[in-house]
Amino acid sequence: MTATGTELPAWELPVTPTLVVSTALATRDFQDVHHDRDLAQGHGSQDIFLNILTTTGLVQRYVGQWARDALGDGFVIRSCALRLGAPAYPYDTVRFTATVTDESDGVLTLAVVGEVVTSGPTNGMHHVDAKVVVVP
Repeated sequence: MTATGTELPAWELPVTPTLVVSTALATRDFQDVHHDRDLAQGHGSQDIFLNILTTTGLVQRYVGQWARDALGDGFVIRSCALRLGAPAYPYDTVRFTATVTDESDGVLTLAVVGEVVTSGPTNGMHHVDAKVVVVP
């Protein structure tokens, strides 16, 4: 079993314009700030940015790939609670890290952070902080 304090390997994801637009459309999010740079900037944003549904999926992908290797194919993500922080824009990289914060009765709780890695003003800021509960 995985012990409290276990750190997951980091995963870095380059954010491209195609990733932002395609995942917004795939999640049926038609807000212009996820598709149209000019309109996003007109609303005060630097550029288009990842939507919350995409970020949720990325957090679950990150934890899920680790869990498959560490726990086997039978795992279930029981819950994923998250809070968004800094936007993730095209040409940023989001670096995901996580730590197992609790292991009780075989249920794992992980603290996940997605940090923006860029040369811009959001460098080092958290794009997402999440709590994910996994059952083996």
